[in-house]
Amino acid sequence: MTEAVSAGMRALIQAKLKEIETEEDLRILFAVESGSRAWGFHSPDSDYDVRFVYSRPLSWHLRLDAKRDVVEYPIDDELDLSGWELGKALKLACNSNAVIAEWLQSPIVYLADQSAVSALREFCDGVLDRRAVTWHYVQLMERQQSRLRGPGGEIRLKRYFYILRPALALRWMRLQQAPVPPMNMGELMQGCGLDAALTDQIAGLTRRKAELREKAEAMPDAPLIDALIAEENQAAKDWLQATSGERRRADWQAANQLHQRFSADG
Repeated sequence: MTEAVSAGMRALIQAKLKEIETEEDLRILFAVESGSRAWGFHSPDSDYDVRFVYSRPLSWHLRLDAKRDVVEYPIDDELDLSGWELGKALKLACNSNAVIAEWLQSPIVYLADQSAVSALREFCDGVLDRRAVTWHYVQLMERQQSRLRGPGGEIRLKRYFYILRPALALRWMRLQQAPVPPMNMGELMQGCGLDAALTDQIAGLTRRKAELREKAEAMPDAPLIDALIAEENQAAKDWLQATSGERRRADWQAANQLHQRFSADG
């Protein structure tokens, strides 16, 4: 497989990020690769999906006019940069949005304030709810399934990987009983307890994608992977149904305890 990010492209991206800091009067806390290059299954012509979280000076927050909490710099078909203001990122994490946690795990880092990264990782580990993250991956997988076939009816290899990765994330969460699966496919597979035949089939498909262009629709039969996707989709839905209301009951229990505490005589 070709190198995920060449030295020249890394330097270009880092220079552009520094320009954004100056032009927008912001500080980038971390910037990473978030697409197939970070996931570990990029094609020769995959674009670069650079994502970042940034902070603004106090004066920006005190302004009365409308303010955007997103910065977007789509440059061309090859390079796409966008980022979230820190407050937006924290709110999304509080709502168990899995995206910020994924960014924090990217193996391809362009810029990083290590103290901010450590604090954000700890925060996400504490607030992410496994049920909400499970729903995220189930919906992501099903959305990609609806886009799987091209105009000619052939399966799009790129879209197939966009279904496989959420399926593996669901399996990892089920086996590890944790809400933050690894972002990179190799690391993700290590915690999924896959047998040798299934591992070989995924590895072969990954090698094939590395040889083909992004729009390729040449998808070989992959019965073991198809079975994995179907099984994990159903297992996730069964678990969501079985645990429905558990968090709500826990919230009410905590509310009752608090009410009793402050309603006691004396």
